[in-house]
Amino acid sequence: MKAVVELQVGQKLILDPSDKFRPERNEDEFRNYTSDNAYHDRVRRTYYAMHTKQTVDFVKQQMERWCKFDYAELTVMEAVELMNQLLDESDPDNDMPNSVHAFQTAERIRQIHPDKEWFQLTGLIHDIGKVMAVWGAPQWSVVGDTYPVGCAVADSIVFGTDSFVKNPDFVHSVYSQKYGMYSEKCGLDNVLISWGHDEYLYRVLKNHPSCTLPQEALAMIRFHSFYPWHTSEDYMYLCDDADLDMLRWVREFNKFDLYSKADSVPDVEALIPYYQSLIDKYIPGKLKW
Repeated sequence: MKAVVELQVGQKLILDPSDKFRPERNEDEFRNYTSDNAYHDRVRRTYYAMHTKQTVDFVKQQMERWCKFDYAELTVMEAVELMNQLLDESDPDNDMPNSVHAFQTAERIRQIHPDKEWFQLTGLIHDIGKVMAVWGAPQWSVVGDTYPVGCAVADSIVFGTDSFVKNPDFVHSVYSQKYGMYSEKCGLDNVLISWGHDEYLYRVLKNHPSCTLPQEALAMIRFHSFYPWHTSEDYMYLCDDADLDMLRWVREFNKFDLYSKADSVPDVEALIPYYQSLIDKYIPGKLKW
């Protein structure tokens, strides 16, 4: 078993990002994966690697590797701070450290849902599973949109089916079929999703005995990158009633996750005490990662 990593956490949560201020943008300007996007080549490389290498066997291997929870013991705020080191190579919308996006998302949720503290905290933490990249995991196994493995590829997945042609599962006698290794309405709990930060954080929280976030929050965390499902309505044939009940919450969260990227940078240091109080309430102590 890998020894637990000892990490030193600095005094300042994020560096001064004032040079990253950007104006508000129209909704149709987000998630532009075409060649005129400034980050197109970087994003394309990340997704093509993901779609080539994420197989059923790979996902199972990552579940076994990361769900031993033997990489580190960190509080939530320590994990948020580590996001200062990460620029998401799959993101076509910005080039900011993920720690900035965490507070942007949380604050926009707080404006619209001031009575839902658990929702605000979900906004803050939703991406901290990306610490895998800080610990050396390739970004194609950490970031980006997610999708089921072990069944047919949906056309709505970023960069389309052409990006999967070198994946051995793409021509597998079972995995290439509509239902693949699943059955109709089997439920997403029984479906292997491409490995990434969503599933990892979900597992970390489920493993933490003091986590009291509601099921709605856990669904937001687990499926917020599952765009083929919550935005394009693909893979509905795999969902059970519980998944459909959670879908509206995942969609509600997506509005804040995506469009907060155009917000100005909040005063993070001033916000830390408030969000620390939410952490103490819903996810106290050190989590095993």
